[in-house]
Parts: sequence; structure tokens; C-alpha cells
Amino acid sequence: MKSIIADKDGAVPEGGVQETASRWALLGLALSMLLPFLGVSSANVALPTLIEVFSASFGQVQWVVLSYLLTITIVIVNAGRLGDLLGHKRVLLGGIMLFTAASILCSVAPTLPVLIAARALQGLGGAVLMALTVALVRDAVPEERTGSAMGLLGSMSAIGTALGPSLGGLLIAGPGWRGIFLVMVPLGILAFLLVRRYLPEDASREAAKRKAFDLWGTLFLGLTLAAYALALTAGGEDFDRVRPILILMSLICGGLFLLVEARASAPLIRLAAFRDVELSAGLMMTALVSTVMMATLIVGPFYLSRGLGLEEMMVGAVMSVGPGVSVLCGVPAGRVVDRLGASATVMIGLVVMAAGVVALIVLPPIGGVAGYIAAIALLAPGYQLFQAANNTSVMAGVPQERRGVVSGLLSLSRNLGFITGASVMGALFTFASARAGISASGPEVATIGMKVAFIAAAGLIAMAIILSIGSRVLSKLDWRSGPPDDATRRDR
Repeated sequence: MKSIIADKDGAVPEGGVQETASRWALLGLALSMLLPFLGVSSANVALPTLIEVFSASFGQVQWVVLSYLLTITIVIVNAGRLGDLLGHKRVLLGGIMLFTAASILCSVAPTLPVLIAARALQGLGGAVLMALTVALVRDAVPEERTGSAMGLLGSMSAIGTALGPSLGGLLIAGPGWRGIFLVMVPLGILAFLLVRRYLPEDASREAAKRKAFDLWGTLFLGLTLAAYALALTAGGEDFDRVRPILILMSLICGGLFLLVEARASAPLIRLAAFRDVELSAGLMMTALVSTVMMATLIVGPFYLSRGLGLEEMMVGAVMSVGPGVSVLCGVPAGRVVDRLGASATVMIGLVVMAAGVVALIVLPPIGGVAGYIAAIALLAPGYQLFQAANNTSVMAGVPQERRGVVSGLLSLSRNLGFITGASVMGALFTFASARAGISASGPEVATIGMKVAFIAAAGLIAMAIILSIGSRVLSKLDWRSGPPDDATRRDR
């Protein structure tokens, strides 16, 4: 980026000032993206400690993680819509404040119920951060650098995922489990100051404020997502008995949500927006790809320990390769988007991911740990290419007053993919391993389960490639029939 250099009269060129402000604004957004992912990954490592500290069962302490994830999933679209109504910058600042205050509350929680409640509040703030950072990229940087900015945000999410376990372990060994939450406070304060000082104000805030908030749509969407997420994530005999009821409730509430949105004068989600094939395909591809990436996090540790016989420390080291590669590839992936365009880069990313999934099926049984690492090192750059390009593509045609809700939908698609991947792909691995266990030994059982899971993952990537090709073809056909009018743009 350009540096600020005063001219001969001592004045600072306007371009240099804008460039510096853009840099600091992007740093504020990057920290805003880091915090919620750090909140997910760092708390996981504290669960064994929390069992001892609060004399609780695993089923009880897992709600420290579940309350955070469920809150994010349930409210993320509403957080984006709130940004559309009240101003993206204003709501983001409120989200950072809430996340930071909730982190303090987590660090001083005297009992497990208080900690779980504080984590839900932290998840509420995290939903705002996830929804609005992507929505604000186009306000922070020039259009020609949007891809690079999206790549940076992808790197920050990967850093949060990779850094959380190691940082959490160090803090637990040092100041204790409370330090896991307290360390987020100075990061939150810095993000708040940078966003407040350097991010420009919303141009369309006054117009957006006059629109109504869709209360019934918000209620039914929240119930739909809560029931679905609980059905797939919560464990234990109690939830096993009510799981079918939760799935049925999700379907019923989802139907009521669609009915309400079709009749609402100011709907939370404009159903007409899904006529845009690029938007619909982008959201569906995000869910499919996220399901595949979660499969690596769920199936990978079991295969490495049971199939390859690695000890826990080595499993952790190998599992850190994927996030580590993602961190390094995020910004270069964004630059590829700026150079080649979003549509072409989406396809490149999906093809690289397909090669990585096939490599996961073929290489580990042949090359052991080295084969697994090589496959993951191929899959991770493909994911970063896809993520930077797809985010750029989805947000490119969205008007200012709808960026928050569309960004929220993008984050929701990713989260639902993660939840589905954790449940379905994990169950598929377990089922295939159990069937193989009838006639195979321990390592062979894990290998068969891994192959079946990633064959399914390859099918999901193939579906994403078909969606990408189909959306490009249909978009060209739509364009030949005439450019979209203003009403269509507003619907999106």
C-alpha cells in the first residue's frame, strides 16, 4: 500500500490519507473477524478443565460451546438485517462492545450456568461480527481490492481457528481458564477503536431506518434454526428421544417462515432475491463446501489416531496443517480473485478442492501421515480460493441497504454446513466403520470409514461444481434476455 508522503508545502496528499484510513479500517474488520472464531476454538480446549472446576459432567460443560454456536446460528441473519436498518457501522460497534463485555463476564463467571449464559451473550455479539464484517468490506476498500480484502478475512478466520487451541492451552497452563476469555478483551477494544475511527459512515442509513423490522419472520426463522441446530448438535439420551420432534418442529417453523415472508410488507429475507441464480448458488455452494471442511475436522482425528496410530500430540500437530496453510493462502487467494475475477476463481477453487478430497481418499492409505498432510495441503488452498471468490461474487451485486442480511445469509450457510458436517459426516464415518468392523481389524476399520466419508465429500464438491457451472450458464441466459432492472436489484 502507498505510504503518506508530504509534498513540498508540507501538505499530505489526499490519496495517501485515504489509503492509510482504508488500511486501518480493514485491520479493524480483520480483528472483528478474528474474535468470533477465536471464541469458538479456544473454549473447546477448556472443557476438561471446566469439568473439574465446576464438578460437572461433559454433557453439562458442552453447553459452554453449544450456547455460543447456537446463538450465532439463530441470530446471524437478524444481526445482518439490524445492520441494514440501523447502519452497518453502528451495529458492528455495538456487536464489538457486546462481545467484549460478555468476554469479561465469562472470565469472572462464578458458576457454570452463569458462564453458559455469558457465552450466549458472547455468541450474540459474535453473530454481529460474522454478519457485518463481510458486509462492510466494500466500504473499507476500493472495489478493485475487494477480493484481497475478502482473502484477508478468510485468513483471519483461519488464524482464529488455528490459534485458539494452542493459545487456550497456554493460558490454561498459566493464568487459568479465565484467561481464555480475558485475552479477547484488549483485542475487542482495539477493534472498536479502529472501526469507530477509520470506517466511513453508512451512506444509506437514513433511508434504511425508515423500514420496518420483521418481527414474525425473525421469530419463525429463529425457531427453525434453533430446532435444526439442536437436533444435529446436542447429544445425550434426552435429546435422542426428542430429536425427531425437533426436526419436525424445524420443518413446520420453516414453512411458517416462508409463508410469513411471502406476505410481509418489509420481510426479513426477500424471497424474490433467490431468483438471482448467482446468489442462490453461492449460498448453496457455501453450505456444501463447509460440510466438507467440517468432515476433515471430525473424521481426521479419528483416522489419524485409530487408522495411523498417532498419539494425541502428533494428531494435534497434523490437524494444525490445514488451518496453517489456510492462513498463508488467504491473502494470495484474494489477489487471484482481483486478477482473474470471482466466477473463474470459484471454479478453480472447487476443482482444487475436488483434487484434495480425492487425494484424501487415495494418498493416506499409501503414504501414511505424509499422504494425509499432502492431501490437506492441497485441500486448504482450494477452500481459501473458493471462499474469497464466492464471498466477493455473492456480495458484488447487493445494494447497500441489503448487504447486512445477505452477508448474514452467507455466514448462516457456512454455519449450517459446519453443523451438518459435524453430525452427518461423523455419523457416516461411524456407520461405515461399524459395518467394516465385522470383518476387519482396527486400523482397517478406520481407513474404510474415512474413505466412505470422503467419497461422500467428493460427491458434495461435485454438486458444488455443477451449481457453479449451472449458475454461470443461467446468468448469461438471463443477461441476454435483458439487464436486470432497478426493482430486481432492490429485491436482491
